[in-house]
Amino acid sequence: MVVRELPTSRPAGSAVRVSPEYVRISMASAIALRMHSGRFGRDFKFGGINLLLNYEEGCRSDCGYCGLARTRPGNFADKSFIRVEWPLVRTDELLERMTQFETALTRICISMVTHGRAYRDTSVITRQIAERIRTPISILVAPPAIKRQRLKDLRSIGVDMIGIGLDAVTEELFRSVRTDVPSGGLRWDRYWEVIGDAREIFGPWKVNVHTVVGLGETDQNLLALFVALRDRQIRSYLFCFNPEPGSRMASQPQPTLRRWHRVQLARYLIETADYGLERFGFDREGAMTLVRTDRSAVEAVVGEGAAFMTNGCPGDDGGPGCTRPYGSYRPAEPFRDYPFAPTPDDLDAIRRLLRLEELTK
Repeated sequence: MVVRELPTSRPAGSAVRVSPEYVRISMASAIALRMHSGRFGRDFKFGGINLLLNYEEGCRSDCGYCGLARTRPGNFADKSFIRVEWPLVRTDELLERMTQFETALTRICISMVTHGRAYRDTSVITRQIAERIRTPISILVAPPAIKRQRLKDLRSIGVDMIGIGLDAVTEELFRSVRTDVPSGGLRWDRYWEVIGDAREIFGPWKVNVHTVVGLGETDQNLLALFVALRDRQIRSYLFCFNPEPGSRMASQPQPTLRRWHRVQLARYLIETADYGLERFGFDREGAMTLVRTDRSAVEAVVGEGAAFMTNGCPGDDGGPGCTRPYGSYRPAEPFRDYPFAPTPDDLDAIRRLLRLEELTK
């Protein structure tokens, strides 16, 4: 992705530019809305706009893998999130741009950060969007700042889907890589309480749980969670660990492409073909080594390509709504999830990595 920043208006003086008057947006969103110039390595339709709340104090969470972590060196305004730049823009200017490009938009997602004002400001911004734009809205909530009634209120003002960034897929891992916020609330049981409340309030397939591959879990851990979420009609969204410079986990390597694509394939089979954990085999370290099915069935799924596309909230038509390009890899690196349908050449490369002759023997 090649980017050149365009001039933007700045307020006079040295006033701090914080939410709800200002928000950060992903660089891909800025390009799609013509707020920054640039292009993607491959042409594709991009309609998912991602917003991130902004505060002088930053996020109060301190997750070892996150670029926004409280103790990561640097000012919050200079920090990246999933190794993607997030330019700061005026909310009213962003609303105007989204109104101009509304016919091309497929999904709007607001990501909260852990901060005392996050819920209030998210509500303000959501109302402003819902009053002017019909594009479906998702909120990636921060459980320390969310209560059951607040989920009901978000639904009443126009939120369509709720996301929860569980990230670590076991309680032990959650405790080891995520440090509690100063006022408390960053707890495994609290996250699951919010997941349960959101499922009751928003209904089937209207809640998603983010999981990160490569934090130290096993494939068996991941697949067990995918099955549990599927059984509750909750979507599982995959992210690939992408080490942030300066974070506590900066030196931990990414999972291999082979492991990543195998996990993508398994998640897709679990969520769309009703596979249970018994359909998979694992070695002593918990790595997936087998899919108990006819090889032709797996070949057909691979050939469709959807298993390896970015899985995010859908648009109004049921198709991909949030594509979040470059969330799991750098622009110069091989695609890990595709924000468009993989080409035949892409699928050939994926097949070689999967080694289906070993996986389905």
